[in-house]
Amino acid sequence: MRFYAIGDIHGHLDQLIEAHRLIDEDRSRVRDPDAAVVHTGDLVDRGPDSKGVIDHLIAGRARGAPWAVLLGNHDRMFLRFVRDGASHDPAIKSGKSWLHPALGGATTLASYGVAAEDGDFAPAREAAAQAVPAAHLDFVASLPLWIETEAHICVHAGIRPGIALQQQTEEDLLWIRDDFLRETADHGKLVVHGHTALKMPTFYGNRLNIDAGAGYGRPLSPVVVEGRKAWMLTETGRFLLPAP
Repeated sequence: MRFYAIGDIHGHLDQLIEAHRLIDEDRSRVRDPDAAVVHTGDLVDRGPDSKGVIDHLIAGRARGAPWAVLLGNHDRMFLRFVRDGASHDPAIKSGKSWLHPALGGATTLASYGVAAEDGDFAPAREAAAQAVPAAHLDFVASLPLWIETEAHICVHAGIRPGIALQQQTEEDLLWIRDDFLRETADHGKLVVHGHTALKMPTFYGNRLNIDAGAGYGRPLSPVVVEGRKAWMLTETGRFLLPAP
């Protein structure tokens, strides 16, 4: 089975469009125009055009593009702030709010025309509730936590080792790091995930991390997965991601 995957986008519409272009070129080369594209979440925050990213994904799916989109932890923070006024996620041990510059919520709201500063939660939430289209909130609220194939699990952050997929908690699927990242045993299926930023997609044998750090100024790097092999897509074609 072949599918394509794009990691954490973080509001970079221009890079997302470029990633889709590289995928379309590879599809043409391998003559597989219907191969799915999985986006592993974190559509919003930090980058300049979160609104544009969501518009682009909604429009693509509406015209029949074979795009799957997963929920990321930043997407959930965005949804909870606008719908419920929740300014802080308990998983953030530092206590930083979603509007803190390190998390990028204010940048997301700016893409909707809302000026917001950390600490001014009530007025920012009131303005966001007016500015963010209901269709965008409904789209984010509808996103699944994982996608499973015969040989792969696609998820935003990872899975808790030894726990059946259907018994995983939402918190782990959106936030897990150390217990998952340190695990070297096979998970039964290759886990394709983002959430933990690297310099480029990296294959670990039991998992494939495709968060190439777009949220920190690095290029969004799409990949193609075929069984237990993966390639990063570049301007000059495929680059095989070596197994450990």
